[in-house]
Amino acid sequence: MADNHKPQLDNTSGPIAFQTEIKQLLNILVHSLYTKKEIFLRELLSNASDALTQMRFIQQTDREILDPSLDLEIRIEIDTEGKTLKISDTGIGMTSDEMKTNLGTIAQSGAKAFLDAAEGDEKGLVDVIGRFGVGFYSVFMAAEWVKVTSRSYQPDEKASSWYATGADTFEMGTTDKETRGTCIEVKLNEDAQEFLDIHRIREIIKTHSDYVPYPIFIEGEDEQINQQTAIWRENPRSVEEDKYQDFYRQLTLELEEPLEKIHFVADAPLSIYALLYLPAKLDRGLFTLREQDGLKLFARKILIENYSKDLLPPYLRFIQGVVDAEDLPLNVSRESVQATAMINRINKILTNQVIRKLKEMASKDPEKYMGFWAEFGQFLKEGVAANDNNRDELSTLLRFHSTTMPDHWTSLDEYLDHMKPGQDMIYYILGDDESSVSRSPHLDYFQTHCYEVLTLTDPVDSFMLLGLREYKEFALQNVAASDLNLPEQSDQEEQKEQEKPPSLSDEAVNGLIDIFKDTLGEQVSDVRITDRLTNSVSRLVDAKGSLGQEMQRVYRMMDKDYQIPKKVLEINPDHPLLKKVSQLADDDHRRELIVEQIFESALLIEGLHPDPASMIPRIQQLMESILEDD
Repeated sequence: MADNHKPQLDNTSGPIAFQTEIKQLLNILVHSLYTKKEIFLRELLSNASDALTQMRFIQQTDREILDPSLDLEIRIEIDTEGKTLKISDTGIGMTSDEMKTNLGTIAQSGAKAFLDAAEGDEKGLVDVIGRFGVGFYSVFMAAEWVKVTSRSYQPDEKASSWYATGADTFEMGTTDKETRGTCIEVKLNEDAQEFLDIHRIREIIKTHSDYVPYPIFIEGEDEQINQQTAIWRENPRSVEEDKYQDFYRQLTLELEEPLEKIHFVADAPLSIYALLYLPAKLDRGLFTLREQDGLKLFARKILIENYSKDLLPPYLRFIQGVVDAEDLPLNVSRESVQATAMINRINKILTNQVIRKLKEMASKDPEKYMGFWAEFGQFLKEGVAANDNNRDELSTLLRFHSTTMPDHWTSLDEYLDHMKPGQDMIYYILGDDESSVSRSPHLDYFQTHCYEVLTLTDPVDSFMLLGLREYKEFALQNVAASDLNLPEQSDQEEQKEQEKPPSLSDEAVNGLIDIFKDTLGEQVSDVRITDRLTNSVSRLVDAKGSLGQEMQRVYRMMDKDYQIPKKVLEINPDHPLLKKVSQLADDDHRRELIVEQIFESALLIEGLHPDPASMIPRIQQLMESILEDD
């Protein structure tokens, strides 16, 4: 690498070889084509913050300190003519020996760990290099050369300097730095001149280092650049509501206030800080900052990942907020934190916090919860379908309409409270909308005998039911199932059944079945009578061995060309219409028209008719036949 305009070093040591692992690391970084070179500034600011934190601790325990009244701060100096950038701190500083160890011959395993993890994925790991303890070296992605000047807090120690170009060696020397702390001077490469732009520096600080706990200044400006106070690290009891609202607007640029917030701080078993928000609306605003799903992930207030999708399960992806962890593990990849054991534990903790908040809202403020359900209910159903460990907890949060309370959202617990004596199942019906479901022939028996049936009309419901087979030991049962065992009738109900007018004779019933089979042919799998119908003429059910209605609806949503298996047509021999059909002569053309219309009406009400408009000519013929009889 070019060594022009080398800075002056006094009493130089001459070239000193880097440790082998450092050489390999520098080779990766110097030749990196990685586009996010800005992370070098994040890493240098993070290191400066660590040095200041150590200094603050020493100030409490040691009286022999150089410059004890010096403010703990970070300053950035931009030299556009010299094309250099300086980052200075008033932290703990380094002695000559510490500088040689820390910057040239790292004794820790950080470089080795990074190199091991980088095999086959060097580009992805650069973004999180700081978490290996070798973040300083990311500066060589943007630097022609780097000079470090530092003086230890120990009064008797002299200042030292360190210089490197990213090649195999470095040099050390002395300097006349009077004040405590470290200054890193970076001569920028030609392709890194953007970092001489003060607005670009501001942008990087606001993005990555806004919550560094020490003030960051740019020389020549009085205004502090970083916000410094990380609201999520404050005691939840001391944070005013206005501050929560302001932070949400800053985080998302949403104008509408969030529905709820969760401010969570834990010291054990993990040290984490989290501030999560439940948005009021599913649709993000036009000018929202959060264009993707995921939480902001910080490590000690330094932004590690802008959209971390591993901190919550996918069905909670609508949650906005930040998570700050003290000690993230080393094995990382592809610009993000992998789903390590620690991340999984954080995921579990945060998920439990969200579910707890939702249950609290549902119990204490049902109206607010229903506002949440209207926007995000589908996500909870997705969680139930996903065979999540929290399925039982999520199931308590589900809400449905029902046949007995069509205008009310019913929980499964409420349904259990409404069950009739002896009822051992939770009944439901699937459909495309409330209007068509309310007219479904599958409800005949249950409405006649006053059984509540949940009406499931959300497209996601079919997926949800694949995971929700029972609730509190009560099986969920589709009333459209052909093999459904009807609940036992009371003595009074049996008496009413016996008082019904006589049905068709067995011979007439068999003849009626033959009429339907001959007319419909291959359009149906079979035709049979049923005792499930009271007010309706017919219904369609699945043939034995066919996929259940839930799976069929899932396949239909996933594949528009999916062919529904042929259905069994069940008819009600007690219905007046069918009694009259059985009396029509074989050559009466109306008989075929009526049978076809009964079948297609059944298709229509199930949402299975491929072309409803094709029924119009037949309906016109039937109307003409009625007028001819008059």
